[in-house]
Amino acid sequence: MRTMAEIRRDGLEALRNSLGAVDAVRFIQMYDDGAGDYTREKHQQPDVTIAEIEAFARQNRRLATN
Repeated sequence: MRTMAEIRRDGLEALRNSLGAVDAVRFIQMYDDGAGDYTREKHQQPDVTIAEIEAFARQNRRLATN
């Protein structure tokens, strides 16, 4: 009997061979409902300016390259 890991590997390979890598990923994403309640949670996000987001991105880029 094959293991679940082997079945998963072979299934993903079959999808990739049949659909190509991009469409295989798109197919798999159709079955992922995500998590949480976007409608409720979007109102719980902090108010952040574009400048703050840019500063955060610059800081993280520096940390990743060091």
